[in-house]
Amino acid sequence: MMNQVRSLLQVFGSRKMAALLLLGFSSGLPLFLTSKTLQAWMTVEKVDLTAIGLFSLVGLPYSLKFLWSPLLDWLKLPYLGRRRGWLITLQIGLIIAIACMAGQQPKQALQFLAINAVAIAFFSATQDIAADAYRTDVLDKPELGAGAAVFVLGYRIALLLTGSLALILADNIPWSSVYLLMAGTMIIGIMGTLFAPEPEDTRPPESLAAAVILPFGEFFQRQGVVYAVSTLLFIVLYKLGDALVNNMSTPFLLQTGFTQTDIGAIQGGMGLIATIVGTLAGGAVLSKIGLNRSLWLFGGLQAVSNLAYLLLAQVGKNYQVLVLTINIENFCAGLGTAAFVGFLMSLCNQRFSATQYALLSSFMAVSRDILVAPAGSLAKSTGWPLFFVISIVAAVPGLLLLPFFAPWNPKPVAVSRPGLEPEDEDLWETK
Repeated sequence: MMNQVRSLLQVFGSRKMAALLLLGFSSGLPLFLTSKTLQAWMTVEKVDLTAIGLFSLVGLPYSLKFLWSPLLDWLKLPYLGRRRGWLITLQIGLIIAIACMAGQQPKQALQFLAINAVAIAFFSATQDIAADAYRTDVLDKPELGAGAAVFVLGYRIALLLTGSLALILADNIPWSSVYLLMAGTMIIGIMGTLFAPEPEDTRPPESLAAAVILPFGEFFQRQGVVYAVSTLLFIVLYKLGDALVNNMSTPFLLQTGFTQTDIGAIQGGMGLIATIVGTLAGGAVLSKIGLNRSLWLFGGLQAVSNLAYLLLAQVGKNYQVLVLTINIENFCAGLGTAAFVGFLMSLCNQRFSATQYALLSSFMAVSRDILVAPAGSLAKSTGWPLFFVISIVAAVPGLLLLPFFAPWNPKPVAVSRPGLEPEDEDLWETK
């Protein structure tokens, strides 16, 4: 028992885990600065609700990052190694792009704000590709669980900073100063990159064509084209109801009468803590009941949790109901995330995990950033109570696909990679 504890402490106390904590922070920092936090700034500036909803489209690079992910596998920059060279370049770009937001005026020049936000999202999405690849390369098999947990912890700390502290600061200092401060905290990511140990350099693809063809070709060959395309559709739809609520929750709370400090302390603080607890609880339950049943259970809870927002829309400005709503919705979202990330990882071939995970997570971002773009216009035309009812209905299609992609009682699989015939096992040279 003591040896196991000592071994666990050695894993979590290693240099690479400290680096992954800082890189996770760097990965999470830009997300809210182009979504929830930016929406709060726009709402305070009296920007039209339809425009605020459409601003989810600035996150399009997160949905398209699989298109350029092979470039990061193939091209090695002439400093700091194959992964860290890309990381530090993108982090410097993020510092500049986030700092430029301080000069924007949401009410007067919305188009320039959009261009700036897209630039941040592009650098951020590309940093995610590099960070996911670095994490895959640097961790030994016994460290995978600990490494993923530490990275997510750093990511959630960054969301706490940009989703909670930033809103509290905005009640006391100008929004331009808030964005300058957030730009400065990206230095933490640069420190993580410089401190991070260099992973063993794996043989890169011989050409950009090979970097593109092999990962995508292997995925569709293994799954079968029809099943693979259907799987991508399921990934888009599974969290759609949750994405609708997340996209408009900050404008809804501000219009209901809560202050930025209220939202920062309760939604940004307590909400993120509830998400972390939900994610950890989801991981524990998943290990007991399995991945497929977790997708059913957590997906259902994720959809039903939107009823809490419907209740808040009915009662109006009520702090007790606000606390209840934020904790229920974020806890259930954490449960769903734990199962869904496990599902995405199960679809990846380890040899091509960086590019294939970029592909799958890009489709996950479609519902978060693209399909929810009309949410502001929808909420304005229907009113908030009916909008939250629609968000619950939007979760149903993804749940209806569960019997096909995650049957409650899965049949034993005879081959290690379903979808490939035995004679095709070496087609993509993945043995």
